[in-house]
Amino acid sequence: MSLVFASWNINSIRQREALVSDWLERHQPDVLCLQEIKCEEHQFPAVFAEKGYQTAIVGQKSYNGVAILSRHPMNVTHRRLPGFGHEAARYVEAEIQGIVFGNLYLPNGNSGGETGYDIKLDFFDALTHHARTMLAAERDFILLGDYNVCPTAEDHAPDALSPTDSLVRPESRAAWRRLVWSGLTDAQRVVQPQGRAFTFWDYQGMAFQRDSGLRIDHALLSPRLAERLETVQPDREERAKNQPSDHVPLIVRLQ
Repeated sequence: MSLVFASWNINSIRQREALVSDWLERHQPDVLCLQEIKCEEHQFPAVFAEKGYQTAIVGQKSYNGVAILSRHPMNVTHRRLPGFGHEAARYVEAEIQGIVFGNLYLPNGNSGGETGYDIKLDFFDALTHHARTMLAAERDFILLGDYNVCPTAEDHAPDALSPTDSLVRPESRAAWRRLVWSGLTDAQRVVQPQGRAFTFWDYQGMAFQRDSGLRIDHALLSPRLAERLETVQPDREERAKNQPSDHVPLIVRLQ
């Protein structure tokens, strides 16, 4: 049975409700994971439930926030990342069709000085521990969302970031490797081992027009699901829409 799901940092669901609604009608995914919804649960648009999607929402006023939209019944398993001791609406997890979907918005790490950066690494540590716990239990799971890390130099345009940006700091990349090397599969790099696969372009400096982008939205698959992987594709066309998010959907299909 095939399964199509996507991750999308929408940068305010209330501002981009129409874009998401149109995208859902055209693509009909089984599951859509949204990040940076920037609203509390009671403010989340009702139109998606009217379209037949169940919703699991962890919201926060004006900042952060994550949501899972599912065409299938789902059981919410976590509303915060186990082991992450900082208050923030950055994680929601649900079991759908026997698969655990962990939808995450990892801290950027560029604000708050070294304390802010340490929170980013704390999130990575908690996520790695949680992944290893599920691997040990032989769960089928997907950890997807905005990771705020470019794993290699190929994952950002040469002029897009400074060498000291938290998205490319050695500690960030080491934390990413520890997570993936626990036994997970970076879906994009299985389908496309090399080359640009950007998911984000800044609003400033004509970044999209110059293709000065970043690959920071990722889907990591547990072993049995990696064997079912068929396609992965950033939906670049969404970035060219009127008043778009600075991220585009990352679409994954499993056999």
